Amino acid sequence: MPESVYKVVELVGTSTESWEKAAEAAVQRAAKTLRDLRIAEIAALDLQIEDGKVRAYRAKVKVSFKYEGE
Repeated sequence: MPESVYKVVELVGTSTESWEKAAEAAVQRAAKTLRDLRIAEIAALDLQIEDGKVRAYRAKVKVSFKYEGE
């Protein structure tokens, strides 16, 4: 098997509904500009709060893809 190298980028997805949808938003957006996505790792979850209420769910996602540079 030939050796492979993967690059990792960190994204923050947001959703007004859930952390799962926030993470999915980050991956879907990455898929529009990055090829050959391999793994997504949830690095952190947090909430945006306004007036004592949850305004948005945020997921910090590390996405890896195969590195094709020289």
